[in-house]
Amino acid sequence: MLFKRNTKDASPRERALWGDLMGLGMVFPIAIALGFFLGRWAGGKLGHPRAGMWIGLVWGVATGFWELYKTTVRLDRYDEAERKRREDQGDDR
Repeated sequence: MLFKRNTKDASPRERALWGDLMGLGMVFPIAIALGFFLGRWAGGKLGHPRAGMWIGLVWGVATGFWELYKTTVRLDRYDEAERKRREDQGDDR
C-alpha cells in the first residue's frame, strides 16, 4: 500500500507525493488556460489569433498530461521502493 492510514507516521517524501497529487488538480486547468490565452495573444501578434489559440490550447493540454506522466512515474518509483523495503523486512501488508 502506497500511503499509510496514520498521517502522523508519514514521511516527508510521502507528504511531498500527496502535494504532487493535489497539485495536479491545479496544473491541468492553469496549463490549459495559460496555453489558450498565450497562444491567442501570440497568434494575434502574428496576425492569426485563431490558429495561435488552437496551438496554445494543444500545448497547454500536452503540458498537463506531461505533468501527469511525471507524477505517475514518481509515484511508481516510490511504490516500488516501498514494496522492496517491506519485502526485505518481511512485512506482509
